[in-house]
Amino acid sequence: GVFTHLEMLEARAHEAAVKQEETEQQEEKLARLKARVQELRLQRDELRAKVDLQQKGQLGKEGVVSDPAQPSARTVLEWKIKSVKAMLQVFYLTGISGKLTKRGVCFCISTAYEGTYLDSYHLDLLTKAEVQIHRHSVPIFIPLEQIAKKYLQTDIRRFLSVLSDHLNAYAGRRYQADQLQGRFSNRIEGTLQRNSLCNLLVFNYNVSSKSKTFPFNARLLYGDLCCSLPTEVTVSCTPDAPASLAEMAAAHSDLFRRVALHKAFCSFSSAEESVD
Repeated sequence: GVFTHLEMLEARAHEAAVKQEETEQQEEKLARLKARVQELRLQRDELRAKVDLQQKGQLGKEGVVSDPAQPSARTVLEWKIKSVKAMLQVFYLTGISGKLTKRGVCFCISTAYEGTYLDSYHLDLLTKAEVQIHRHSVPIFIPLEQIAKKYLQTDIRRFLSVLSDHLNAYAGRRYQADQLQGRFSNRIEGTLQRNSLCNLLVFNYNVSSKSKTFPFNARLLYGDLCCSLPTEVTVSCTPDAPASLAEMAAAHSDLFRRVALHKAFCSFSSAEESVD
């Protein structure tokens, strides 16, 4: 019995070390990607400034200042093509890629959460006299029309960035709910309730304390649709539960606000094993 227990502890320690190493590698990769994104954003701003100067006729072909002139239709078209190509290059490493079509541009927005690739969504734009959305695969509950009305005609870069934030946040919320149902189904009582946008989650789960199991109820509201962490959390237990469980419910509520849902449950399980 003692040797078996020691082997079990060694296995757990090894598993924890492997998980810690994977976490550190993901954090390093994320830091490198963030630095690269920042670098690309600076390059994007520089390209935007140069394009703006060229459009206004302030720079000649060789970079020499020339007299302002009304640009021809061909010049405007060439500027649009160069601008779109530069934008595609800038967005490539931020999860947004695209290609020129006969009638405009087709974008692909890839989503991921904590290094895990999830889904891709496509957006086909017409770039003639006025930029228009020809077709898309964006879910109906994403406020695409509102985002387009605000940014599409004035700042297409901002439009894609905001739309990407919405899609990635939605994918992250859905991923967390799926992970909770798949990995911790033994702790969830009944069905996890969620809406299409996954910005409202309601579920019951059990907590073990001193060899007894107590039911908890959780309600998570994601008020910021561009965020994958909740803005409002309510965790409650039965009225006749010990005072220590009320304190635990408050601690769980705080953890849900700061940590991904499935990671919070991993933390609960580790804490309960330590107590046992």
